[in-house]
Amino acid sequence: MVKFQEAEARLLRNVFVCRKCKSKLRAPNLKVVQGKVNCRKCGGKALRSVRKK
Repeated sequence: MVKFQEAEARLLRNVFVCRKCKSKLRAPNLKVVQGKVNCRKCGGKALRSVRKK
């Protein structure tokens, strides 16, 4: 799907998906690992990175 690095970075860098409600949010990697970021929709802290296709 993504053919060049600029588009890949724009679409996938720092984007995470909530494991509960499947909503997407953009946050720094370090804050997600530390557990300081929660989901806007459900308040959950279980986040995963977006999958590449």
